[in-house]
Amino acid sequence: MSEDWAAVAKAINDRVKELGWRQRELAERSQVSSAIVREIQRNTVNRKRSPRTLESLSITLGWHPDYLDAVLNGRQPPEGNLETPDTAAERLEKRMDSLDSRLSRIEAGLAAVVEQLRELTSRRER
Repeated sequence: MSEDWAAVAKAINDRVKELGWRQRELAERSQVSSAIVREIQRNTVNRKRSPRTLESLSITLGWHPDYLDAVLNGRQPPEGNLETPDTAAERLEKRMDSLDSRLSRIEAGLAAVVEQLRELTSRRER
């Protein structure tokens, strides 16, 4: 079975448009070079690519890691999208804010304990 790079280009272009991204943003987020992203999106150079390239693009676009490989090889892509990168980033940011808040409370509690220990030590020395 032949590889369908035109189908891969269409899938990527449709998704990038849906997400409101530019080519450069996809390249930066996926850590795939801009030249390779451009070649794939424009379907100008059809050559063997590292499996990690399509996997990285798939994940970055919020798809199953094997999504674009399935499109390339004429198979039904795996069902279900992952979180979109923006949703995942928002969820991660909220989680980090929560952890930061908890850490601040722990630090404040530790500072209070240290202060109490200093007071006790100071009283004993008198």
